[in-house]
Formats: sequence, C-alpha cells, structure tokens
Amino acid sequence: MEWLKKHRFLILRRLIQISMIVLYFAAHAWGWKVLEGNLGSSLVVGTIPLADPFAVIQMSAAGALLGLDVLIGAAIITLFYAIIGGRAFCSWVCPINMVSDAANGLRRILRINEVERRVVISRHLRYWVLALSIALSAIFGVAAFEFISPIGMLNRGLIFGIGFGGAVVAGVFLFDLFGVKNGFCGHLCPLGGFYSLIGRFSLIRVKHNQEKCTLCMKCTAICPEKPVLHMIGKRSEFVAMGECTNCARCIEVCDDDALNFDIRLFKQQDKE
Repeated sequence: MEWLKKHRFLILRRLIQISMIVLYFAAHAWGWKVLEGNLGSSLVVGTIPLADPFAVIQMSAAGALLGLDVLIGAAIITLFYAIIGGRAFCSWVCPINMVSDAANGLRRILRINEVERRVVISRHLRYWVLALSIALSAIFGVAAFEFISPIGMLNRGLIFGIGFGGAVVAGVFLFDLFGVKNGFCGHLCPLGGFYSLIGRFSLIRVKHNQEKCTLCMKCTAICPEKPVLHMIGKRSEFVAMGECTNCARCIEVCDDDALNFDIRLFKQQDKE
C-alpha cells in the first residue's frame, strides 16, 4: 500500500497515456468511435472535435484556411489546459513523457547524472524554438515543427506503425540519457513551452505548506522542472510558474504532506 501511495499519480498518468494510445489504435484498426485521429486532430465519440492549438497556430501562420471544427477543437483544448494547467499535457498525455521518464530512470540506475554538468542548455531555449517554429511556418508555408516533432512521430507510430520516427524517438531517449536530464521536454520542446504559456494562470496547482515541510528536499530531487519549486524552505504558496507539469511526483515523494493539489484562487492567494 505504501508503494501504491508513493506512485498513485504516476500510475494514473501511465493509465491515461496508454489508454489514449489504445483508443486511437482501436479507432484505426477496428473502427471504434471513442477517440479517433491522433494528438494533432481528434474526434471524441464521433462528435466533439479536438485539435492541437500549437499546430493550428503554425498552420494559420503558414496561410492555411482552417475549418470551423478545427478552430473549435483548438479552443476546447486551450480552455481545458488553461484551467487544469497547460503542461499537464506533457506529463499526463504526451507519449514522449514515457520515453523521457525511462531515460531519467536509467540515468539514476547508471549514476550518470554528472554528465549534465558538462552539457548546459537554457530552459528558455524552448521559447525560442516555439517562436522559430511559427516564423518558419510563415516563411515556408508549412507547419514547421509538426514535420520533425518526436511527439507526433511517436503518437502516429504507435497508432499506424513505427517507421523512421522510431529513430527520432530513440534520439530523444539517448539525448536525455547521455546528454541533458529531461533535455528534450524540459529545454527544447516548443509544445511544452506553448502549454506553459497557456497554463500560467491555471486554477489547479500544487500548493506548498511551509509549516509541514521538514526540508528533506525529495521534491526538488524528483521534479523535472526544479525552478518551479523555488518556494521550498521559504514560504507557503502555490506553484505559480507555467513550466510546472502538474505531474505530482513532488506530492508523491513528500513524506510530510507539505505538497498537495489545490485550487488557486487569486484573491485568496493575494491575502496569503
């Protein structure tokens, strides 16, 4: 039971990620109507459209004429992640998260974290890649990042069959393993940067209770975005940075119950 408590959110994340892949595959292979398409464009129960808003922005920049269903789908996704936390997509939906977590787990087993000190990449680089993706889309008339996105390649590969995209995904794994810890998701991925902007003012957030904290620092050791936990040991407050993935690993490893999900009410937070 203790192990289950320590991994309850991780297990739930994996169930959601795998279930979505299974439903996409089932729609392609057996004609199921629960969730059709892929992460770029989907249809829920044959009725509700969903669309990747970052891909839609790139297509708009490229000059594509978009249908109303695509725009509605992008609006639904944007509103959803604006409420629950933009980068929840990264830890709860994106299949590359499983690749990144596997690489990080192997890094710990092989004790090769010291390599990170020799390879330094700014976490702000993802925002430059985001801007570059939109600019290149406008220049060349295509959705630039979608052509090279490991996320799309892995998602489509798991649904329709792994092809050349497998080499790109393997490259992400090796980069995270031997290069920079959480290198692609935490430093390079423009989609993660985009969702961090969407979720900057989201309502569902991790909240730190300083009175319960014993400064064991297990949370900062496990967090894939360490800067978001800057308040640990200082004060009680919500994790406000949009880069937080709401993965809940900090909650799981905290033996003091000093971290938990809560609803961020801005007026209430100002008073605190």
